[in-house]
Amino acid sequence: MLKEFKEFALRGNVVDMAVGIIIGAAFSSIVKSLVADVIMPPIGVILGGVDFSDIFINLSDGEYESLAAAKEAGAATINIGVFINAVISFLIVAFAVFLLIRSINRLTKKEKEKPAPDPTEKDCPFCRLSIPIKATRCGHCTSQLSEAA
Repeated sequence: MLKEFKEFALRGNVVDMAVGIIIGAAFSSIVKSLVADVIMPPIGVILGGVDFSDIFINLSDGEYESLAAAKEAGAATINIGVFINAVISFLIVAFAVFLLIRSINRLTKKEKEKPAPDPTEKDCPFCRLSIPIKATRCGHCTSQLSEAA
């Protein structure tokens, strides 16, 4: 059983998937910082100094100035601002993945569009073995080839 697991774990696809997950986690933290620290502050200023991470609906009896204060008090809240930040993060990641897939599709499309190279060999009509395309006599059966063959 250990041998089978080792074969499975060291298979190329599994290793590639693990690398993708690790890079994805690192990319996720970069996107989260981009949204929270770069994109949302200017949007908040444009909208009159609103800090999206502090937008919440209090479901408890008390009054709280910020989401952090409500969480510290153990109040039940609906965290709308955190959700908005998560949606923006998702859209950025989805757009980055779209650009990556689009680039890969363009590369593979160009590979498919390349014309096939001219043949360098043909089959002898008598013995059916491969011979050079310009041959006038078969090197295997020594048959004289016509120009049409």
